[in-house]
Amino acid sequence: MKRGTIERGPSFFSGSDARVIGLTYDLKTEYVFKAGDPQDANAEFDHPDTVGIIAESIEAGGHRVVRIGNVRHLIQQLDRLDLDLVFNIAEGYHGRSREAQVPILLEMQGIPYSGSDGLTQALTLDKLMTKKVLISEGIPTPRFFEIARPEDPLPQDLAFPLIVKPRFEGSSKGLSERSMVRTAQALREQAAWVIQTYHQPALVEEFIRGNEFTVAVIGNNPPQALPVVRIQIDGKTELGDLFYTFSRIAEGAKYLVPAGIDAGMERRLQELALKTYRAVEAKDFSRVDIRVDEKGNPFVLEINPLPSLSTEDVFGILAGHLGMTYGDMIRRILKTAIERYGLAEKVAG
Repeated sequence: MKRGTIERGPSFFSGSDARVIGLTYDLKTEYVFKAGDPQDANAEFDHPDTVGIIAESIEAGGHRVVRIGNVRHLIQQLDRLDLDLVFNIAEGYHGRSREAQVPILLEMQGIPYSGSDGLTQALTLDKLMTKKVLISEGIPTPRFFEIARPEDPLPQDLAFPLIVKPRFEGSSKGLSERSMVRTAQALREQAAWVIQTYHQPALVEEFIRGNEFTVAVIGNNPPQALPVVRIQIDGKTELGDLFYTFSRIAEGAKYLVPAGIDAGMERRLQELALKTYRAVEAKDFSRVDIRVDEKGNPFVLEINPLPSLSTEDVFGILAGHLGMTYGDMIRRILKTAIERYGLAEKVAG
């Protein structure tokens, strides 16, 4: 769906009850690459078309949108913003707490916002910290260890193949065919590359041979898991050793819904996604990525409380599957945040 094709949706409010909604975001086109930056440095940022269609979707619900932009623009405007709520998709700049930057500033200013708070955003970007929470809650996740320095000793019980990732990145940043390693030497080389390139430790996980799924979750009390979506790579749904790399993401992710699994597995993955959502205290919406091994055992890879809202990504694909428009999906997320703050006793739509 391209900009300019937004249909008028059911208004949440009318007349004087219409809300002023701020929109925070990071644009790929505004990122200035620095010397030494990897090619995927701006991978998590949004295309201007995505920001435009989100704004149009909110306006189609009867609201006025104020485009704020990234966290630096927010800081410049913070003391003079007159908003009812901010629809936040900003990833932030630099460091493992970057996704918390916009939520914390808005919280300091007493401005309501969509999505999870700063604590959850920072926690879930850090894959190692997330896995500690998952383990404490009895949620299955691949076994792991960290390499903070290239010379760090390796565990004695290595079970190859392993996959090497930056500890706190998203959008498959730092992932390539070299990321799956089968020897100690390859492991050290890839970990050293991650540490040098992304200036952070490498997270090393056991590789789960099997299939991959993602579950979108919307809501709070209670949250609702949407239909399971299956990941397709290189035209294959039975993935085996295949996994998402940055280059595959850049070419366009392929999603299948229905996922082609039995009702029992569908429920199992949805319940696991909801348990993960609650474990990290996510709010309003998130996406949970799950790998299922060849014996049918699911493992949570990560939860993303700032998932892509591109029309071609999971939430956009699910909208069509559920008989909704893309605009309906955006307004549903907005409605969830509005209700959580008690900004309307009754929200239509």
